[in-house]
Amino acid sequence: MSKSMRTQVAIIGAGSAGLSALRRVKQHTNDYVLIDPGPLGTKCARLGCMPSKALISVARDYHRRHVFAQEGIHGAERLAANVGAVMRHVRALRDHFAGAMADVTEQLAGDRLIRERATLLAPDRIRAGEMEITADRIILATGSRPRIPEAWRTFGGRILTSDTIFEQEDLPRRIAVVGLGPVGLELGQALGRLGLEVTAFSMKDSVGGLTDADVNEAALHVFSQEFAIHTGAAVELQDMGGALRVIHPEMEITVDAVLVAVGAVPDVQGLGLEHLGVPLDGRGLPAFDTHTAQIGDLGVFMAGDADACCPILHEALDEGFIAGHNGSTKGVERFCRRTRLYIVFSDPQIATVGQDRLQLETRAGGFVIGQADYSEQSRAMLELHNRGLVHIYVDRASLQLLGAELFCPDAEHLAHELALAIHNNMTVFDLLEMPFYHPTAEEGLRTALRDAAGQLADTAAPPELSLCGSAPEPPLS
Repeated sequence: MSKSMRTQVAIIGAGSAGLSALRRVKQHTNDYVLIDPGPLGTKCARLGCMPSKALISVARDYHRRHVFAQEGIHGAERLAANVGAVMRHVRALRDHFAGAMADVTEQLAGDRLIRERATLLAPDRIRAGEMEITADRIILATGSRPRIPEAWRTFGGRILTSDTIFEQEDLPRRIAVVGLGPVGLELGQALGRLGLEVTAFSMKDSVGGLTDADVNEAALHVFSQEFAIHTGAAVELQDMGGALRVIHPEMEITVDAVLVAVGAVPDVQGLGLEHLGVPLDGRGLPAFDTHTAQIGDLGVFMAGDADACCPILHEALDEGFIAGHNGSTKGVERFCRRTRLYIVFSDPQIATVGQDRLQLETRAGGFVIGQADYSEQSRAMLELHNRGLVHIYVDRASLQLLGAELFCPDAEHLAHELALAIHNNMTVFDLLEMPFYHPTAEEGLRTALRDAAGQLADTAAPPELSLCGSAPEPPLS
């Protein structure tokens, strides 16, 4: 016999967005349920951010051996990577973080955690196992799953994704990577550095989400020196018994496995979105307001990767906060969204901040591009890591920083600095008044800023150092 219950807020999904929503909901009410079939631990900790960065770190350390002789360190030729041991190390770290997040989930939800798969029956009703739940507000935070072309599913375990690769006890020595977004680029480079034979393919001509042709060309030049890259066309796979044949217009290759990294799809299959009574798009998703998380005028809200808007962790946390707030208060409030920040943990790193080159090319109003070539950047040269190109985009009229695309060492840190500047509507000259310590990677950013400022000299050219009107202390004697 079915059981029934009523609650003020029902949250479907216990990932990062769902937990963020729960934290906000608990500030307003204790009448809630959190529904998730498990495993608990968030996608970031179990399948994404954490295990991938562990693998990247090991691969970077091992790859460093190639510069040892130049630095006067000998014996690197005796080093070897045990891929099976590397994967055990990655899983150990992964299990630590995932276990911690699973504990957090159980502590946050308490006895209001329902370990079942949920299906919407109506805008205010849910079935979870044998339980039928009526809820005043519902928050959908079911996350996403890797996209796999349907025809490739028949190849079974020879198809790897970010969901399955970290579970491998060992990895085959010949791997094709299909897709060069953040997942394909990060993992493809890491696997190549560990000694696997990696060949990468992408329908797009760009890598890592770059839209600036010059920055992308610099990135492709560097990455293609580490592993083979073929862009601009789709591939076909053929079953070769124990292997797979990858067919590209430029070439064919036989591999042991294919890492599919062609994006993710919202994990809403079987969720029952058709019962909300609103139109669904070609992906089966309803329209929603990114500033309120609300679907139409319903008491239903979407957050995180499930909404296919900004599938990035900090955006998922923000969306969870918005959905949690509006899902547990009487009114529906609109929230500002943060400055766009997108980072790929390749080596060198890729980052996009604010508006990218493609967006700016289609906007009204002119802009200038400030450039820094990292082949001559002093800190990068000291560390034998002098590769990369930075472009920053500055509005010609307001002088404000609009965005940037970076391919350089420490791009993750430079990108945060630039995001803060954009958020605070800083001009290129405001940024040049900041201190730049020597020798640091940030000095490369100053090079790009000076380049942009030079192009704006006919508009405004204030000094980089302001003059003080008075000194609060007497001069030193």
